[in-house]
Amino acid sequence: MRLFVALDPPADVADTLRGAVDRGRAHTPDLRWAPPSEWHLTLVFLGEVDEERVPVLTDALGREAHAHRPLRLAAHGWGTFPRDRRRASVLWAGLDGDTAALGALADGMRAAAAGTGVPVEHRPYVPHITVARSRPARDLSATAHALGTLRSRRWRAREAHLMESRPGRADRYRTVRTWALGWETDPTPPPERSTS
Repeated sequence: MRLFVALDPPADVADTLRGAVDRGRAHTPDLRWAPPSEWHLTLVFLGEVDEERVPVLTDALGREAHAHRPLRLAAHGWGTFPRDRRRASVLWAGLDGDTAALGALADGMRAAAAGTGVPVEHRPYVPHITVARSRPARDLSATAHALGTLRSRRWRAREAHLMESRPGRADRYRTVRTWALGWETDPTPPPERSTS
């Protein structure tokens, strides 16, 4: 199973994003624009995971989710990978709000997955929602300008989702498991945090 952990923006935030993306699509229609159903805020990409490993993985990720409180987030601004917009292959919407806590959640999810034997990347976490891709890389400066200013309302992210990616299918993403963020929503006390 090809898996990742993500947060989803609420419908009205996706509507704000859609308005901007429509401007960008009109300006540069030949980019590979991601449909709204693919607008996820990825916390950790897990790649291919053997199905028999999934129960242990979901237990570890669930404990980690319960150790983090809900987050206040907003979609804000645009960015690219690489950061030089003149030679970029990915265009994304940025986030603001509880971004330090969001980074801690992403780091915790990575550590939880690694603790079950699932290999994960260890590059710096950049919170984003991918809206378009280009192959080969190209100058996306004018496209980013055409998108205009992005600032959504602030929302409270209360759940994390384990998602399965199924390329080539109409329903490309399937939710495998959902966990509430924060132990105040669960009678089980928070896990002990290691200081070593």
